[in-house]
Amino acid sequence: QVQLVEFGGGLVQPGGSLRLSCTASTTVFKSLDMSWFRQAPGKERMLVGRITNINNTWTFDEEGRFDISRDNNKKTVYLDMKNLKPEDTAVYYCNARTPRMENSWGQGIQVTVSS
Repeated sequence: QVQLVEFGGGLVQPGGSLRLSCTASTTVFKSLDMSWFRQAPGKERMLVGRITNINNTWTFDEEGRFDISRDNNKKTVYLDMKNLKPEDTAVYYCNARTPRMENSWGQGIQVTVSS
């Protein structure tokens, strides 16, 4: 089990930007696929972005407002979000997946987009 801690959530105005960080307590961070999910009230958890252990990336947003990156030396994955909209309001979760497809989750962090 990988311990994951998220940082950086909070309240931001529409159109604003925010960076989420997730730091892992593990000696095998380089081998992990890292993802961000989010869950809005009354909705299912959805995949926001993923960065694999060979740095292939994918994000859900076709407008390019979200960017995912990682720093293996810091054992940290980032989610950079810009031009945020009220519908981006959700609890954001960090996920780690081993090559054996074992999943670990962070505790979640609230992001609220509101004026």
